[in-house]
Amino acid sequence: MNTPLIIKSSTINGSTVLAPQSDIDMSRAPTMRDAIKSALAAKPLRLVIDLSVVNYVDSSGIATLVEALKWTREEKVGLALAGLSPRVKTLMEITKLSTMFTTRATVEEACKV
Repeated sequence: MNTPLIIKSSTINGSTVLAPQSDIDMSRAPTMRDAIKSALAAKPLRLVIDLSVVNYVDSSGIATLVEALKWTREEKVGLALAGLSPRVKTLMEITKLSTMFTTRATVEEACKV
């Protein structure tokens, strides 16, 4: 059984930063989805998802990130993914999602987008 997903939340320069503390898979994606919705309800300037400790994202996790992209566009809130591990970065490139998302090496860079 998977451990629950812990998501650290902070605010930097008007950006809400969500930092999941483990992989995003089918059992954890609903928690990530709820955190994104809650963050967007506060109307931040941008949403940054810090994936620096995430080594694995399954199709449910990818779907959650795509939903985040859709919701941020609807709300006219910027979205950036930060700190992608090599494995997650490769997944984003293979699926061509890297062309849809703004990605930055660090949270600090993403908060300047």
